[in-house]
Amino acid sequence: MKTRNKVSAEFSMSSLTDIIFLLLIFFMLTSNMVQINMELPESISKTVSPTDLPVMITKTGEYTINNKKTSSKGTALEKRIAYEVRQQTNKQNATVSIIAEKNTPWKYIHRVMVEASKLKVKAIIATAPPQ
Repeated sequence: MKTRNKVSAEFSMSSLTDIIFLLLIFFMLTSNMVQINMELPESISKTVSPTDLPVMITKTGEYTINNKKTSSKGTALEKRIAYEVRQQTNKQNATVSIIAEKNTPWKYIHRVMVEASKLKVKAIIATAPPQ
């Protein structure tokens, strides 16, 4: 009697899941090291938005809120923004205008946007007019 050699059509997924897991760890570790620097777009709009609370940011990470220099260390920036928002007469429609210098790292702008979001206040990034 002849015995048939059957070829198994099954595929072992265990090695594939190991590779995917290692790739996931690799991308999670390297994603924090990537810094995104992007230029803000120029505006073609003629509309000027309301400026309740101007926040100016330099490319070195210095913040000026309502024409007063503010420390960026610790929670001083967050406390200053919260204080200035509480001083607004119309807190429901308060707007934070972010005025960033050219080539300002995105993490400085993001920090102000996160704080505005926590306070449930609109944040607008001011852009330069076309030249």
